[in-house]
Amino acid sequence: MDLPQHLLLFFISLLANAFSAFAGGGAGLLQLPVLIFLGLPFAIALATHKIASVALGVGATVRHLRSSTLERRFVLFILGCGLPGVVLGASVILRVPDRGAEIALGLLTIALGGYSVLRRELGQDYAPRHRSGHALWLGGLGLFAIGVLNGSLTSGTGLFVTLWLVRWFGLDYQRAVAYTLVLVGVFWNGAGALVLGTLGEVRWDWLPALLLGSLLGGYLGAHLAIAKGNRWIKRAFEVVTVLVGLKLLIG
Repeated sequence: MDLPQHLLLFFISLLANAFSAFAGGGAGLLQLPVLIFLGLPFAIALATHKIASVALGVGATVRHLRSSTLERRFVLFILGCGLPGVVLGASVILRVPDRGAEIALGLLTIALGGYSVLRRELGQDYAPRHRSGHALWLGGLGLFAIGVLNGSLTSGTGLFVTLWLVRWFGLDYQRAVAYTLVLVGVFWNGAGALVLGTLGEVRWDWLPALLLGSLLGGYLGAHLAIAKGNRWIKRAFEVVTVLVGLKLLIG
């Protein structure tokens, strides 16, 4: 790649990851299609994007850890339920056709955005629930299923985690985005990147521009999320879910 292409990768990565860190997911909406448009096969683009997306989590984590109140036990629960699903999804995606799954995922993603629009007060207040017994483990099963999607079809699955934390566990949007970016961005995406990088192929010479854009974009988006609060995050979430869903349907 020449210098203009590296600069294009950097600015696309910066924009995509800043938007993602603000809304709670969706970096793959721009970044993954650009990698494919520039000539990478889907599997290589997916592995390269997944590694770069870890930097999004790192950048957002640096900002969120200064002001967020992540609960240690809940952090471990999300990791314990989601990581096995991520490894499973990443292990099988390189061997199965994905177009049908992308269409179904696109429709579901648009439905998530529509649901948030209709529920005007959703995620505006912190009201934790379902933290014990069968309800807790049903929530964990949901996180496992989202983990499978995260490991396989990367576009927008952080949005699923954000809404699941809001709807099932009673978090407000600001807290849910913090959990998504720190845990999904660093640990879930890190596990997926490790599996995809081991089983597949990565375009290593494209990563410096992607990593720098992801790191800076993650920090910038997290800062905006903390500064703007739940109402703005909710609106951004709804816009990104519709755009991600349309992208998956169009292909």
